[in-house]
Amino acid sequence: MAKPFDVTEQSFDQDVLKSGSPVLVDFWAPWCAPCRHIAPIVEELSIEYDGKVAFAKVNTDEQPAIAQRYQIFSIPTLIIFKDGQPVKQLVGLRPKKDLKSNLDSVLV
Repeated sequence: MAKPFDVTEQSFDQDVLKSGSPVLVDFWAPWCAPCRHIAPIVEELSIEYDGKVAFAKVNTDEQPAIAQRYQIFSIPTLIIFKDGQPVKQLVGLRPKKDLKSNLDSVLV
């Protein structure tokens, strides 16, 4: 069972851009209340999509270069990467069914 894993500037390219499967990246910060609300949903999805989608987390306070690279101005922001490219960007707290439909559309 794969849980969301932390990525850093050093590991981002290997863990996300060169991944053989789609990757949902959760851009968050510890002080962000909506981020704390979406975290358990992301964790549930990581279990449901185990083997199909990888789930990564980027703490924007600790990894500002990655946040800047993808122009993250508001958190939580979730970006789904496929074949090394961002294909979906979801800003703000979203319901689980919305996240699932976006993940399913990338898996088609």
